[in-house]
Amino acid sequence: MQTIPITNKALYERELHRRNSLYPEIWNLLDAVNDPEIPALSIWDLGILRDVEFDEDGDQYIITITPTYSGCPAMDTIKEDVISHLKENGITNCSAKLKLSPAWTTDDMTEQGRNKLRAYGIAPPNDVAGGCMKYVTPPAHVKCPHCSSTNTVLVSEFGSTACKALFKCEDCYEPFDFFKNI
Repeated sequence: MQTIPITNKALYERELHRRNSLYPEIWNLLDAVNDPEIPALSIWDLGILRDVEFDEDGDQYIITITPTYSGCPAMDTIKEDVISHLKENGITNCSAKLKLSPAWTTDDMTEQGRNKLRAYGIAPPNDVAGGCMKYVTPPAHVKCPHCSSTNTVLVSEFGSTACKALFKCEDCYEPFDFFKNI
């Protein structure tokens, strides 16, 4: 039996749920749906795609998504994108619903998603020198996604969206968002 590191438990459970799904073709189609605020990142890699099921009456697929925070303004767009993408691929009997519990955390992000964030110029939550406590934005030392320096400082608790903070690198002088560890 495989031992799961506690930091990867949520992701492991999500991946296991997906692997055991009766609808792998739907999951695979949804891999092409990207977050509208971070288009380099799929909703799977971000960790907000939670479930694919068929409703009790057997009439339609129900796609469950969870926002990164309860007031996320992108969720309506993501719901529309999910339905639109499935319909473009011949799945017309579908709907998307929001589920707030269990709440999304950065532990739900895939490693590939963290790498895509870095490549896009956003520091993922695990790029903090000495580690990052949940719910606390570090005041400094987040690894710069541009030059990899940890000589960085917090500019603002809120970056381009409420789930990110704004940092500045003191070596390459580039500003960058840091995805908060929530």
